[in-house]
Amino acid sequence: MAKLSKDDVLKLARLARLQLSDGEVDQFRQEIEAILGYVEQLGEVDLTDFEPTNQVTGLTNVMRPDVIKNYGVTPRELLKNAPATQEGHIKVRRMLT
Repeated sequence: MAKLSKDDVLKLARLARLQLSDGEVDQFRQEIEAILGYVEQLGEVDLTDFEPTNQVTGLTNVMRPDVIKNYGVTPRELLKNAPATQEGHIKVRRMLT
């Protein structure tokens, strides 16, 4: 069974941007160890006689036909409503720094 250290739990918490108290670290360490134990049990199941299943309905390549709808408005007319445009696109402030 996988054993997690307090540092392992703190690293997971940091990656998830969580702040945990010492009690929560111990609680989550136990819970994550239990989950990993169940995953290890699944790895021990013998699946030699089973085919992988990735499609259960029997349908293949089910797609709808593309239909072009004319709404009577051109992109240029729609861009007139935008507060700022640049080269045919709506201009917005940068989201990432």
